[in-house]
Amino acid sequence: MNNMWFFTILLFFSTIVAMALPSNVGYPVPQLDCLSWRLAVETNNLQNWKLVPKECENYVGQYMLGKLQYRRDCEYVAKQAIEYAKGLKLNRDGKDVWVFDVDDTTLSNLPYYARSDVRFGTIALNNTKFIERLAEGKLPVIPSIQGVYKTLLSLGIKPVLITGAPENFRQSRIANLKKAGYSNWLKLVLRGGNDSKSAVEYKSSKRMELVKAGYRIVGNIGDQWTDLIGENVGARTFKVPNPMYYVG
Repeated sequence: MNNMWFFTILLFFSTIVAMALPSNVGYPVPQLDCLSWRLAVETNNLQNWKLVPKECENYVGQYMLGKLQYRRDCEYVAKQAIEYAKGLKLNRDGKDVWVFDVDDTTLSNLPYYARSDVRFGTIALNNTKFIERLAEGKLPVIPSIQGVYKTLLSLGIKPVLITGAPENFRQSRIANLKKAGYSNWLKLVLRGGNDSKSAVEYKSSKRMELVKAGYRIVGNIGDQWTDLIGENVGARTFKVPNPMYYVG
């Protein structure tokens, strides 16, 4: 009888433990864990990737467009940036600047990446079509990041926009930014036609020019790690989420 009770109790607790464990414990995961993949992308643990895995197309699409998670994540980044900026002790000499990336930071390429021939980065980017879209100057704003921008202006911090777009897009970029509600930036920096530097080298060099001119980079915000690493990154950096592509 004692043995029977022992096995009954053992069976009871075994059932409870089994119910508490995830159903895939001890079994291979049937497909890529796309949430973990995105986390690796945002933390820069996964580098130099070319395309979003095909099995993550729906996940990335739902993240960017469905249930507002992408918007909420951007709002959280913006909240931290604003709180940081409001706590700064500024010199009030006009030399405090904040560096902004443009594509998928101040303006959004999401309508392009949602297209059926791109599918949130699971299909290789058609540079011709992408450049045509930039030339149209119709990219929408990312509202929360624009909120950071306007807060900085109210605090007396001057925005500097540094984009990897080529110099011959200057007028379309200016028109797009103004139409989206941006104004009063200190500088808008575009890549020269003969500039073959990597993204990190290019953005580092442009930040170096600011520092040499006597400016203090109090903050820096971008959607790619190449916006936020290298030389003279600023007193603090902020990463806007973007699981659709990687700039190396």
